[in-house]
Amino acid sequence: MKDLNEQIIGVEIKSLVSHPDDRGFFREIIRNNDPFFNNGFAQWSHSKMAKNTVKAWHFHHRQTDWWYLPIGLIDTVLIDNREESPTFGNKIVIPLGETSFSDQAQTAVVKIPPGVLHGCKVMSPEAHLFYITSQVYDPQDEGRLPYNSEKVDHFWGDAEELIVSPRDTIEHIPPYERAR
Repeated sequence: MKDLNEQIIGVEIKSLVSHPDDRGFFREIIRNNDPFFNNGFAQWSHSKMAKNTVKAWHFHHRQTDWWYLPIGLIDTVLIDNREESPTFGNKIVIPLGETSFSDQAQTAVVKIPPGVLHGCKVMSPEAHLFYITSQVYDPQDEGRLPYNSEKVDHFWGDAEELIVSPRDTIEHIPPYERAR
């Protein structure tokens, strides 16, 4: 077990196994009876992103996310924003994606519970993020802090080089009670 300073309670990283052969490989991602996937399935989405795209800071009060990056490399950043959590304020940076871009890359699925800030920066020429959510998209539950918020201790790089949506420059707090 890692020290509490090196983790965020509720965040899980499931390493994946690839089975290669001459045709390519087979990789199982998630099964519906996997304990890692205990919040259920509501929506599956795909986001194609260009190099230096930053998507941050997002969080939810009702929804759990599962992120998988089969193509490319992103720096995935998670910060525990739950004041009652023993790991409140802890940050995890996970290079997620293809090991051909970095020997530090993890071939994994990352489970992100409600209340955990999450964001990413594309480090490869492009990246494809596939993610499952436990709830159907609800714009009111899509909490946001600006990608460069002074409330968050993380620097994405030179703002002149970043690609950021106007939606990632606003603050929105979900009106719902946060799931625990």
